[in-house]
Amino acid sequence: MLSAYYSNEYIEAGCDEAGRGCLAGPVFAAAVIFDKEYNNPELNDSKKLSEKKRDELRDIIIRDAVSWCVKKVDADEIDRINILNASFLAMSKAVKGLAVQPELLLIDGNNFRTDLTIPHKCFIKGDGKYQSIAAASILAKTFRDDYMKELSLSHPEYGWNKNKGYGSKVHCLAIRSHGLTAYHRKTFNRGFLQTSLF
Repeated sequence: MLSAYYSNEYIEAGCDEAGRGCLAGPVFAAAVIFDKEYNNPELNDSKKLSEKKRDELRDIIIRDAVSWCVKKVDADEIDRINILNASFLAMSKAVKGLAVQPELLLIDGNNFRTDLTIPHKCFIKGDGKYQSIAAASILAKTFRDDYMKELSLSHPEYGWNKNKGYGSKVHCLAIRSHGLTAYHRKTFNRGFLQTSLF
């Protein structure tokens, strides 16, 4: 079972992102604040949950959280500032969008840079350690997946409804056949496709 909090002294927000390794689409990030007494044993790293379970938990998180926010950074900005900085920016935007001001940020990963003045702690595989980070990972993942499914309606040849913008065989072959869209990360695709065996 995941920990309810890191410190009982502060209002904590868990933060995580989704879509960092994709060839297309934005990077999404979420921030979530729970009451210290909150406990949901079903919360876990979003990658360890089925799509159905993630969708179920999203509704529960939205209902139960003291505050939550999801934000994105689009492909053109990712190309401009690089994906790592874009991930940090998306998380910072999510924190700024919270209705309640956190006093401590719990960040999934080993590094975080931000213009926020709120103290933070980084945790490798934090989405498997703290409920608020796991909840943030679920929100970021489900909101991003829904966004890519919607984009797929106008660009069905890339298979985004299934691959969500990651470099699947279908996606890479479609890039070669149809080229890049405005939603593709131009700085990612050149090197990836040159080394692809598809």
